[in-house]
Amino acid sequence: QVQLVESGGGLVQAGDSLRLSCAASGRIFGVYHMAWFRQVPGNERDFLGAIKWSSGNTYYADSVKGRFTISRDNAKNTVFLQMNSLKPEDTAVYSCAVKALGLGYTSREYDYWGQGTQVTVSS
Repeated sequence: QVQLVESGGGLVQAGDSLRLSCAASGRIFGVYHMAWFRQVPGNERDFLGAIKWSSGNTYYADSVKGRFTISRDNAKNTVFLQMNSLKPEDTAVYSCAVKALGLGYTSREYDYWGQGTQVTVSS
């Protein structure tokens, strides 16, 4: 199986930046995407963005486009989420996920999940 471990969350002030990491282990073959989601209490997980592992092509939700950037380190099997100009409404649990083959925009399409890391943005 695939294991995903997120790190880098914490408490920051509005306007600050933060970089989250997702380290993957296990075997993944062929075409796949790695994505970032976030969830606040009472809500479903919302898609933030994804990266196609082989090509590095990235895709972003309109809500975070221009502020959040996804990148990868192939040698370390790690994907990053760089978050800039953070706002209080960005407060959530952030999770990474893996989906085989084509890009997906909903949480139910993804096969593997990390445990999540809390990001809290104060006013």
